[in-house]
This record gives sequence, structure tokens and C-alpha cells, in this order.
Amino acid sequence: MASTKEYLDYITEQLGDLDGISYRAMMGEYILYYQGRVFGGIYDNRFLIKPTASAKALMPDAPLESPYDGAKEMLLCENIDDREFLAELLNAMVDELPAPKKKGK
Repeated sequence: MASTKEYLDYITEQLGDLDGISYRAMMGEYILYYQGRVFGGIYDNRFLIKPTASAKALMPDAPLESPYDGAKEMLLCENIDDREFLAELLNAMVDELPAPKKKGK
């Protein structure tokens, strides 16, 4: 089941207080970026976050779910209605995320 554009729009609206949020559509799902770094995605209308130390500390009871068969598990973010929490979460995570890869010419 692919994710809906409406769910993506809701999540990006909730993250609207942060500068540098972007996304890329990929096979019916959406990869999410903060300051050019992948922090999670929307898979089957689920908001999944990379399981960094900060994310685990801020969401200790979050279930681990696989975005798709064979993928590494990610944390399910269920607190999507709390804009302040989401901003705190991403700001805590950003330094733990890998830097964006440089594109070749």
C-alpha cells in the first residue's frame, strides 16, 4: 500500500517550524530530509524515524517497525500532532545523522 500525499502534507505541515525539511518520492513512499540528512520516511502512511540514540531516548516506548520487507527497522513516531515534540526530536537527532553524500559530476 502506498502512502497518500495527504498524509505527507500533514507530516510536513507539522514539521513546518523547522527550516530545511524536504522530501523525495520513492516507489509510492516518501523519504524525509532535515538539513539535507535523511531522518526517516513515510511508509504505508506510517511516520518512521531512524533509530538514533536521541530518538530512542525521546521515544523510549516507540515500537520498531520495518518500512518494507528486508529493510532495517525504524521507530514508529505516533506523536505526530505535537509540533513542539517533533521539532525537539529532529533537532536532537540531526547531529547523529550521516552527512549528505556528495554527488559525482
